[in-house]
Amino acid sequence: MKSFGYLPATQDDRAYMLSKLGLTSTDQLFADIPEGVKLGRALQLPESASELTLMYELNQLSGKNVPVDEATSFLGAGAYHHYIPSAVDAIVSRSEFYTSYTPYQPEISQGMLQAIFEYQTLVARLYGMEAANASLYDGQTAVGEAALMAASHTRKNRIVTSTTVHPESRAVLSVYTRGQSVQVDEVDHQGGIMTVETLEAAMTDDTAAVLIQYPNFFGQLEDVRKIAQVAHEKGALLIVSANPIAMGLLEAPGVFGADILVGEGQSLGNSLSYGGPYVGILATTKELLRKIPGRIVGMTKDGQDRRGFVLTLQAREQHIRREKASSNICSNQALNALAASVYLGYMGKNGLREVANLCLQKAHYAARKFAQVGAKIAFTNKFFHEFVIDLGDRAQAIMTTLTNENIFLGYALGDAYPSLQGHVLVAVTEVISKEQIDHVAERLGELL
Repeated sequence: MKSFGYLPATQDDRAYMLSKLGLTSTDQLFADIPEGVKLGRALQLPESASELTLMYELNQLSGKNVPVDEATSFLGAGAYHHYIPSAVDAIVSRSEFYTSYTPYQPEISQGMLQAIFEYQTLVARLYGMEAANASLYDGQTAVGEAALMAASHTRKNRIVTSTTVHPESRAVLSVYTRGQSVQVDEVDHQGGIMTVETLEAAMTDDTAAVLIQYPNFFGQLEDVRKIAQVAHEKGALLIVSANPIAMGLLEAPGVFGADILVGEGQSLGNSLSYGGPYVGILATTKELLRKIPGRIVGMTKDGQDRRGFVLTLQAREQHIRREKASSNICSNQALNALAASVYLGYMGKNGLREVANLCLQKAHYAARKFAQVGAKIAFTNKFFHEFVIDLGDRAQAIMTTLTNENIFLGYALGDAYPSLQGHVLVAVTEVISKEQIDHVAERLGELL
């Protein structure tokens, strides 16, 4: 079978471009790079293959994956398997949406600008805040951006957070703040939550913000109201990373006094997709509006009194002097944000509340069933749709056995939390049936 190349430049094209540059080889283009940092050898890649052979190899590799729809999955830890209504894919698959990019020219980008505006409005209402931006890359980068917002606004250089915040969020936070000379101090959890007493002991006059997660990484519910009070008494802001699905039942942190709300929008109509792309949520108060990263779409009227949409604020380095920019976020996850908007609009308040309630009820049912067969529930605080079980020394063997049966019991906490070896974070969403929970509980009891 004939092999087809997809590189647009022919050898003659390359020779012509090099001659115009006064060069004889492409290697000369990299002459300024020191020899010591060059690889010095060819890349160790397999031989090129025909399209037919390549597709066969890729199909063989993809066949090793187990789709969550064909398994019983209690995996969560920030990426959740929720049902996505068919209306979501039907709308986001329209060519005018999935071929759109940054709406630099508002007069020809009204549809995309309106979609972003609707997303901002829905997010602000969902979290009980006054304004939201046009989305960030993911929930983890939203955490980092929020911390820098707080440090800039308060002119302080210390962030206090809890080990109950997602480990990946804390890792990204560390990278974001390091170059800005912002110190991050972590407070260890007590029984799965950050207590007010440990927070008070960690607070100082140079604390810019307190960062918590709600529900936290273990699925437990932190006391947001009291934590907000402690933070504000020290002149610090409160940043809350909140699960948007949980907002269908739980009081919005904005009502409790949170200053910046962030979150991962994957659970709102976006598939798991092997970990991305996702959509980062960020909402805040009017007071902090000019510190917000990325961009904000606003609604206005033209000279003929017709409604129109524009990029109101673009506080990023591409639009204003670099030293004045609040962020170097260069794009927004417009298609993923659109999926979140369609999901929220399709579900409505009642639908979102029903999904959240199903998650809550099924998770508590699973916790009771697992406890009845010998799994120890690690933390006793109130939880939403995730909880931690302690399987002891046999945890890995049990999880491996169940995985071979297409049962993914959850996320092993030992690597991220050495003190929680043998503990498993179990997530239950509306897609898990009672029969699946009963079957897994039965198997778990047999293995224990």
